[in-house]
Amino acid sequence: MTENKPLLVLQLRPEDRIADSEYACFLKYGQLPASMTERIRIERYGIPADLQLDNYSAILVGGSPFDISTPLKKKSAEQLQVEADFQRLLQQVIAQDFPFLGACSGNGLLGNYLGAGISSRYGEAVGCVELDITEEGKRDKLLVDFPDKIDVLLGHKEACDETPAGAALLMTGQACPVQMFRVGNNVYATQFHPEGDAAEFTLRIDAYKHHGYFLPEEAEQLVEAVSRKPTPFAQEILRRFVAAYVLPGATREVG
Repeated sequence: MTENKPLLVLQLRPEDRIADSEYACFLKYGQLPASMTERIRIERYGIPADLQLDNYSAILVGGSPFDISTPLKKKSAEQLQVEADFQRLLQQVIAQDFPFLGACSGNGLLGNYLGAGISSRYGEAVGCVELDITEEGKRDKLLVDFPDKIDVLLGHKEACDETPAGAALLMTGQACPVQMFRVGNNVYATQFHPEGDAAEFTLRIDAYKHHGYFLPEEAEQLVEAVSRKPTPFAQEILRRFVAAYVLPGATREVG
């Protein structure tokens, strides 16, 4: 990897407060200065058609209120543009095995591109959930030396129905089996939020209490639920991704 190439942060959240907070968490738990990132609010500006991966060290994608499984006729023009942009981007990412980490919506976009079914079958309520690291996961550079089980923060209406063809399943859960996978050596996705903490999820609970993730009257109970345990290993995944691909002196694994 050439030094000083920025991390490309792609965000899909229409709400300024939540997008700014998510970005701040990426910086905090990635242990990364803002000067080493380039941030694009793609729900507003789209992914530039002339974007060149060689200008970046890696790509990080956050969550959004968009659902891939929403019937086509009910999707907004904004969402359709986001999905079309990602089809174009992911074609390059997969072909080049370019360092990529997609969280929650990023997971669904990547899984959908790879042909996995995306549905509400494995949706999960907002909360702190214990997940299992698979045998393949225990050998992965982002998870090596982790305990067999870790706590994460999540909340999603849809998920991958199965591990995408050709991908390695790295983490799994009781309620949702596809929680983290890798394609090639450098392309990752998590159904949970590695950047999440109790304060960030409290903001999201307030912002999305009328978006169908939970009943509005459950908000106070959910704030309590996400505040019960810290999730340091989930956040360590983000730090390791940044350390592996973005920080000066990092090396890229090429298979």
